[in-house]
Amino acid sequence: MIRTGEEYRESIRDGREVFMDGERVEDVTAHPMFKPIVDIRARIFDMQHDPSTRNVMTVEQDGEVNAVGNSLPKSCDDWWAKRRATDTVLEEIGGVVTRVGDETVGEVWSLYDGQELLNQVDPRFADNIRSHVDKVLRSDPFHVSANTDPKGDRSKAPQDQDPDMLLHIVGETDAGIVVRGAKYETAAAYANQAFTKPTIANWGNESLSDYAVGFICDLGSPNLKFICRSGFAGAGRDSRDYPLSNRFDEIDTLVVFDNVLIPWENVLFCRHTAAATFIRATLHRYSAFAFVQRTLKQADMMIGAALFNARQTGLEKQPAVQEKLATLAVWREGINAHLTASIALAEDSPAGLKMPNQSLLYTGRVHAMSNLPAMMHLARELCGGQICVTPNAASFAAPDTRFWMEKYYSINEDWIAEDRRKLLAFARDLLNSDYAGHRLTFQLFAQSPPFAHLAAVYRNFDWDGPLSFVRESAGLSDKVMKGVECKGSDIAVERWYKESTRNPS
Repeated sequence: MIRTGEEYRESIRDGREVFMDGERVEDVTAHPMFKPIVDIRARIFDMQHDPSTRNVMTVEQDGEVNAVGNSLPKSCDDWWAKRRATDTVLEEIGGVVTRVGDETVGEVWSLYDGQELLNQVDPRFADNIRSHVDKVLRSDPFHVSANTDPKGDRSKAPQDQDPDMLLHIVGETDAGIVVRGAKYETAAAYANQAFTKPTIANWGNESLSDYAVGFICDLGSPNLKFICRSGFAGAGRDSRDYPLSNRFDEIDTLVVFDNVLIPWENVLFCRHTAAATFIRATLHRYSAFAFVQRTLKQADMMIGAALFNARQTGLEKQPAVQEKLATLAVWREGINAHLTASIALAEDSPAGLKMPNQSLLYTGRVHAMSNLPAMMHLARELCGGQICVTPNAASFAAPDTRFWMEKYYSINEDWIAEDRRKLLAFARDLLNSDYAGHRLTFQLFAQSPPFAHLAAVYRNFDWDGPLSFVRESAGLSDKVMKGVECKGSDIAVERWYKESTRNPS
């Protein structure tokens, strides 16, 4: 049940209202700002059929062949298979893409874990959860995530301003719920479906709210409008000067819900703040792995660009340069260690799946994200000022300037001017371009802001271990341990959830 790239392309030629730079896009598969990333997603689908990659990209389950990225993780081996598949994709395309499905489908598995708890709120929706977990596996859609709203004035409750600032329910019919509002959704304009949920963290004393709604949105639904950020690809930039911008830009979209009907079978929770809070707290227990893994690959790109620049100018043997390279390596290996350990010490989830060790995964995310800006700046130092002053490719090719560019950019027979130009252009686009700045901001906030990353660590760290050790070492009485929570894995969140459904106040 795996799709081909062409089947994917055809699935998004559904007449959806997509706007780029204020103009209607008739075919997102052909528009110059969408085509590069659509082609990459199509290639990922095709890799599931390609004899050279299909064994890595697929898994046989119950007599069917499914995408390994969509398969439910039931063992540590499943996580190693997912990790190999993601590495294979990124190495095949030669860069890093984030929102291509495997990094967001894990949110559906979090729903699978919470189905029994959500069933306590409303038994209608547990079946919907199981149905969509199965649909993702067997239909192989391009599945993305819908999180943040425009929000408006955050000092006010949503109902005290324009109510559409946050997505909310405006009506119910026999066919389903009707919603209004907007969501920012990277890749939505060229994806098939999105898990749409609220971002409100503090519901006050409300137990019911029109804003507490979660559903799977068919992105071909009527009354959706996709207003896209202007793309970096095809924007008059020579791909020789911007090799990453022109290939890997993932288009961010404001998706406007203008009275959109969501069929009941796609509704996962409805008007219950406790359910919404639980989902937000457990949302990334699986998807954080693929997200952090991409930062590991970004670290490899930064190290490679910096090391090549140091070697081609003969600076690699200087102690100060080695120190900076080693700092990059420590950051990179810290990410690698957290990912590896989170698989090796994986935990059983409430629904019997195998989830990466939650404390290690979330601390790995903090390590990766909190150090990313500093590591990018360190890589800029190692690449040197030439990444911001080197003329473009046209100057290396033009008859009147080619001689001088070859004279001043050729170092020896191993490093000729054209290779140096390619390396400097790559490093500039990776570290110094507007695309690089965009990617940095996106990475910092793509899975919630940094304070929420630390909150996830707080919820999942084993506080009982250090407390027990100090109690024993200091000779404290057993009374001091009263009220101490057990080990993380969001068990405390789930305990709170059970209490809140019994007593909403």
